[in-house]
Amino acid sequence: MTSAPIAKAPDSRALLVLILGACTIGWSPIFVRLGHTGPAATGFWRLAFALPWLLLAVGRPGASSDALAALKTPMIWLCAAFFAADLGFWHYGLHFTSVANATVLSNLTPIIVTTFAWLVLKERPLPIFLLGMAIAVLGAVGMAVFKAGVGGRAPSYLGDMLSVMTAVWYAGYFLVVRQVRARFSTTAVMLGTTLPGLPILLLVAVLLHEPLTPASTGGWLALAALGLTHVIGQSSIAWALGRLSTALAAVVVLVQPVVAALLGWLIFGEAMTPLQAAAAALALAGVAIAQLAARKPRLPTAQAA
Repeated sequence: MTSAPIAKAPDSRALLVLILGACTIGWSPIFVRLGHTGPAATGFWRLAFALPWLLLAVGRPGASSDALAALKTPMIWLCAAFFAADLGFWHYGLHFTSVANATVLSNLTPIIVTTFAWLVLKERPLPIFLLGMAIAVLGAVGMAVFKAGVGGRAPSYLGDMLSVMTAVWYAGYFLVVRQVRARFSTTAVMLGTTLPGLPILLLVAVLLHEPLTPASTGGWLALAALGLTHVIGQSSIAWALGRLSTALAAVVVLVQPVVAALLGWLIFGEAMTPLQAAAAALALAGVAIAQLAARKPRLPTAQAA
């Protein structure tokens, strides 16, 4: 009889970087709204403004060969397709619903990621981790449910459905990045997902007759900030995924909708109700429980004779 796998305590530095990355990504919906271009066009500019920073990083000794090798790998192109779909669906969801709903519903990813990691990657979670995940997801859903009809952009079923579909694409992105990070650096993975995503999102924007450019200087500044947010936030998440389990990482990034909801309240007046604030606290509590559970090493079970 085989013994249960022994789980390693997660890297504390990787956890911190992951949390900071998720908090940085929490600014994304704000800049998306302020960019005033079409949803897919916004995704295109997000990657376009991120590209110079990534090319600068690739210029380091040894980094260019790693990036070129990554671009020749089919898994990188699959990762790029998942991420392009993630951006397109999420930006359209954000166009039709509130910042809180779009960000929360698109972050139901832990359910998909944990199930896949458990059944396919054999990353078996502890029961207390599953409890933490359930609490975090319940809090995230509560943030969206208790938001309905309160200030800002009115939530719609179309926007909410698009945001839920985003969770599927984001889960695929998470799982593939976790695999390719075992072979390539963070910079190589980021560049590999950015370059193929550019033409995909631009083609979608043109086919759907979206406004391709912002009408003001403020819009351009918002898109430039979105690109920088993408580089810092997604690079942090990709780096951490090379050191943490996919299930833990997917739960920890649920701090992102809490940050986004707070910013939506402060900037767009999408006020948080007391129930939504309580749900946000519940989501953060679930994240904390999941982290504590992951820190406990799994003891091997006794083998039968």
